[in-house]
Amino acid sequence: MLSLSTLRIEHDKEQPRIARLLLNRPERLNAITRDMPREIRLAVEWAEADDEVHVVIVEGSGKGFCGGYDLVASAESRAGRPSQQEAHPWDPMVDYALMKRFTEDFMSLWRCSKPTIAKVHGAAVAGGTDIALCCDLLVMAEDARIGYMPTRVWGCPTTAMWTYRLGPTRAKQLMFTGDVIDGRTAGEWGLANVVVPAAELDEAARKLASRIAGVPRSHLAMHKMVVNQVMLAMGLEQSQMMATVFDGITRHNPEGLWFRRFAQAEGFKAAIEWRDSGRPIPEGDEARALIQEMERKMS
Repeated sequence: MLSLSTLRIEHDKEQPRIARLLLNRPERLNAITRDMPREIRLAVEWAEADDEVHVVIVEGSGKGFCGGYDLVASAESRAGRPSQQEAHPWDPMVDYALMKRFTEDFMSLWRCSKPTIAKVHGAAVAGGTDIALCCDLLVMAEDARIGYMPTRVWGCPTTAMWTYRLGPTRAKQLMFTGDVIDGRTAGEWGLANVVVPAAELDEAARKLASRIAGVPRSHLAMHKMVVNQVMLAMGLEQSQMMATVFDGITRHNPEGLWFRRFAQAEGFKAAIEWRDSGRPIPEGDEARALIQEMERKMS
């Protein structure tokens, strides 16, 4: 077994052709740290190198799959950093380089020659959806939730997988609203391959993985390569470049800075509650005025 700090990967105890990649920060809802994307890549490389492995199940420990990036500290902090909050002056290329690295690490699940299955219980939200949607297949509990709420303010999904997985109409609906859908809806929309009651989730994921595991590795690799090539021909890499640039902009334009200042003044939880409530989010000159007022009070 590979020794990692944010996750672990090992053979399934009953079926060694299946590898189980477990996001393992349950005390933080498996929130993404700077180490986790690279460790996901290392785990995928471990599975690639093991000829016994035919398929990988990706899952989360504790109450859910993944709650997104671990942003509470960076949102409330007043120290400048190159990413996830503004520096002075903000360097967009430094920001892009870091977020692009995270995106490429998540995409190791997509590029892996062996099929990857995201097994989602609880919540897969915000950056957690990048992990789930970079997997080839999605198995969800009926009451699980998936969505990218930061599209309302302070984020753009850098992997850009929503359109390729859902099509433009459904993707626009979720990107414009920041809404979260449950497993049942994900199944109806064609986002999830299998949707079952939570108590049956592990059995369903193992059943699908076992069916796949019976196919020769070379055949799985060829079929995956063909489908992935279609997505590349549709412009996936170009979409990801634009999305990663835009993600940095959303965190540093007037609306993004307002969100950060509000989190500093009132706490990240209060900022999230405003973002997700449906209340209008300050923009443009209104946001700039509120930023100045909050900065004055905090100085």
